[in-house]
Amino acid sequence: MSATKPNAAAPAVAFVTLGCAKNEVDTAHMKARLAEAGFALEDDPAAADAVVVNTCSFIQSATEESLEAVFDVAGLPNVAKGAALIVAGCMPARYGDDLAGELTEARAFVPCSREDDIAQVLVDALGLGEEPAASNCFDTVEAVCAKQAASASVSAYVKISDGCDRFCSFCTIPYIRGRYRSFAYEDVRAEVAGLVAGGVREIVLIAQDTGRWGRDLDEPSSLAWLVSALAEEFSHTWFRVMYIQPQGLTDQLLDAVASHENVCDYFDIPLQHVDPSILRAMNRSGSRAEFEALANRVRTRIPHATLRTTLIAGFPGETDDQFEDLCDFVEEGLFDYVGVFPYSREEGTKAYDLPDQVDEDEKADRAQRLRDLADAVCCPRIAARVGLELDVLVEGVEEDGQLFGRAMCQAPEVDGVTYVEAGEPGQIKRVKITDTLLYEMEGE
Repeated sequence: MSATKPNAAAPAVAFVTLGCAKNEVDTAHMKARLAEAGFALEDDPAAADAVVVNTCSFIQSATEESLEAVFDVAGLPNVAKGAALIVAGCMPARYGDDLAGELTEARAFVPCSREDDIAQVLVDALGLGEEPAASNCFDTVEAVCAKQAASASVSAYVKISDGCDRFCSFCTIPYIRGRYRSFAYEDVRAEVAGLVAGGVREIVLIAQDTGRWGRDLDEPSSLAWLVSALAEEFSHTWFRVMYIQPQGLTDQLLDAVASHENVCDYFDIPLQHVDPSILRAMNRSGSRAEFEALANRVRTRIPHATLRTTLIAGFPGETDDQFEDLCDFVEEGLFDYVGVFPYSREEGTKAYDLPDQVDEDEKADRAQRLRDLADAVCCPRIAARVGLELDVLVEGVEEDGQLFGRAMCQAPEVDGVTYVEAGEPGQIKRVKITDTLLYEMEGE
């Protein structure tokens, strides 16, 4: 969006967002709160009175990327002349006061737990004394989200919870985001309604652990109920659920997906590994046999379901035999998409001090071998879609004029796109798949 100024004196705030889709949602919420408080929103950090860098710190490489972004913003002429640099998100949450001592370029730090206070943080950082003006304040959450959607794509992410109680031994999320807490249905529904009112055609429900939604509410509920309620009210909108841990893939959820045509029969199930002893060391559960049964259970109930997973290569103590078993599992071809990551040793996690750490080069080699195996089995699964007729949500136009979109079997940003011959962004077109190239599809 271009700068939106409720009055000539309103300070302009720009955002730089790092990391995953959950951070993008957090940025959208902070923007909404600033707009309600009377601040202007600016696209160009070099033209803003304040720049908020929403950081990621899930693994060391993400922390390094976030630091680089902070230093880049600190070097902008407007920041050098006095514009406020605010560091928000995961880095302040993970490193706390230690970060403030190191990043003296920043005027304020906003951990995840304080993002709701972003307007007051900006007031203090800019020395305003009070919020600029409420002349562009909105009456409802739906109206705020509709304003955001006006400049968004046809697809949008909606967080249904935050935090995590699993405490996987390799993961920093519980220390960054805190314990698991479901967002109230009324709040989730209001955000969805606002985005749909603004023209969004696909809602992607996300969280650290989507399958646990509702269990901690005063009146316990379930992800299956949430998906059904939203799908029935917004019957012309696609719904997609990401990040479902294996334990969250209940029969009730499968039934909810199967019984609603506007819910994508797409299941993103992070497994991480298949060896029971490695999974126990990760503070997870399961086995190769259990995960094979899980995939078969999904496809028995929903034959054309799309399955995605993520795996970690080179976890401490992973033997050659355990890695080979993981490779054999991938070669079975149970999944349409497989994301692979080398284990990242993160300070503060239990896995950091585990014995038998795998050499960095070995981790990289194992991860690349898994990726190559995944491509070898997944790309033929994509190619097998040639001849199928699929609904495709048209998303946009590439620089060469080629229209593209995504079918229900393609999640945003990770599964490739479908190239189409006709349509406008936001339209859902029925196309016949005529060709594929790796993970991309062509339709007419």
